Amino acid sequence: MADRKPRIDEKLARVAFNIDREAHITVAKESCPGCPGRPCLSACPAENYTWNDENDALVFNYEGCMECGTCRFICPLDAISWSYPRGGFGVAYRWG
Repeated sequence: MADRKPRIDEKLARVAFNIDREAHITVAKESCPGCPGRPCLSACPAENYTWNDENDALVFNYEGCMECGTCRFICPLDAISWSYPRGGFGVAYRWG
């Protein structure tokens, strides 16, 4: 039997989040409908970016951010403002 790739929910079960009410990532969502390719949808390892076809709008959830910073580099429109969470907040990786 071949090794299977862990699902995202299995990977996320290995981390803990201390969520701050003050978002450390903001998105200028008004830019998103015209974005070529919408790379944030596939680049985020936590799948925090999704597209709502009904409203033609980006749906974003900063609370599950794994703090990799990929989104700030991948956005071709510079619509994502990213910083690390305040001290004591954010992701905590648990090993084992």
